[in-house]
Amino acid sequence: MATISAAVDTFVGPLAVSSDGRSIVRLEWGTSAETADDSVLIPAEAAATEDPILAEAVAQLRAYFDGRLGDFDLPVDFGKVSDIARTVLTTLAEVVPAGTTVTYGQIAEASGTGIPARAVGGIMGLNPVPIIVPCHRVVSGSGLGGYSGGLPGHELETKRRLLELEDALPQPLF
Repeated sequence: MATISAAVDTFVGPLAVSSDGRSIVRLEWGTSAETADDSVLIPAEAAATEDPILAEAVAQLRAYFDGRLGDFDLPVDFGKVSDIARTVLTTLAEVVPAGTTVTYGQIAEASGTGIPARAVGGIMGLNPVPIIVPCHRVVSGSGLGGYSGGLPGHELETKRRLLELEDALPQPLF
């Protein structure tokens, strides 16, 4: 089944959120129809008639960026990631609420997978649904760490702005 994507304008750039009719399968920066191989981009307002899950995702994203929602309640499908990556991402979604951060090492330990902290960073980069599964809340022990979301050239700024929205920006370490 082809996916349907809807555009959502945000203060960190335009987002395209995609659904396969059962789950949210992707969230990407940009709203071009070319952002997803098999996806059809529709206006966000049309999502309600096309796909109720997509409509709910649009509503929750708007509420999040308006400061009215901290954590998402949407079915997600991580696609073709490894079982370890799926476990780490699921753990992140379940145990790191809005307004908090966790280090790469802490999420590695919480996942029970036995992977090293460095591997968590790679898994965060594989997250097909950033923001909804909040990889921006995973930071290094000495600062923000990395981030692969956001418009090109603005990835760390995007991570900082998302954490500021959640009032979860970690204090500088001196």
